[in-house]
Amino acid sequence: MSLLNKLIWQIECHMDEPLTLQLLSLRCAVNVHHMCRTFQLGTGMSIMAYIRARRLSKAARVIAGGDADILNTALAAGYGSHEAFTRAFSAYLGVPPRAVKRARDLSNLRLMEPLEMNKDMMIDVAKPEIRERGAMRVVGIGATCRSGDISGIPALWQALNARAYEIGDGPAYGVSYDMEPSGDFHYLAGMEAKGTPDGMTALDIPAHRYAVFTHDGHIADLPRTIYTIWNKALPDAGLEPAPAPEFELYDHRFDAGTGRGVVEIWVPIAG
Repeated sequence: MSLLNKLIWQIECHMDEPLTLQLLSLRCAVNVHHMCRTFQLGTGMSIMAYIRARRLSKAARVIAGGDADILNTALAAGYGSHEAFTRAFSAYLGVPPRAVKRARDLSNLRLMEPLEMNKDMMIDVAKPEIRERGAMRVVGIGATCRSGDISGIPALWQALNARAYEIGDGPAYGVSYDMEPSGDFHYLAGMEAKGTPDGMTALDIPAHRYAVFTHDGHIADLPRTIYTIWNKALPDAGLEPAPAPEFELYDHRFDAGTGRGVVEIWVPIAG
């Protein structure tokens, strides 16, 4: 069973119990960083956001039956008061619980159904090479990706390409770092450099041990490779990722003009 499927199974089987990231990571036998990163890549949302959405959706179904008491339903969903539940319910579903109880209709509500792993995203990925890498400084154009939204990343690369002459002519790096359980993280498109041109960001990456995976093909398929790495390739290799910056390496083997070639994905590992 993939890590994502295992995690969803744990959540669905224990939906009515108190759930924390620490408890889920213990039950899935994986560290919190790995678990949160895998879930974010696989679903586009954070674990706790999914749990809240599932609990509120389940509560909506109960309330729509018409006979349930809203306060008891709120307590069962993990909310300490009628008011807190009503705020969360209204914010997520767009209507207060009393309106659902009165209408006894869910047809216009956006309910969260149990997620399943997208098997179309799984591809064959070769076993990684284990490499040591010294400390380096990456300088470039960065931004915060909110709740895992990566739609702004191509614009960072366009901005970097326009100013790359200010940094150098070496390989390029796409660095993901400071990843939060909420799904937010920082992304930096850059190159190794000592100085920092105006308007650019410098990131110091410490020396580390990495599992290095290879993607060979079009850049549009890179998300499938990364998805498979975190869901299957890392667990299959018995590797635990460390909470440190991870990066894609683009060197002479990658053609930015066609979007094709070899990209290395460097995942820091524990131990």
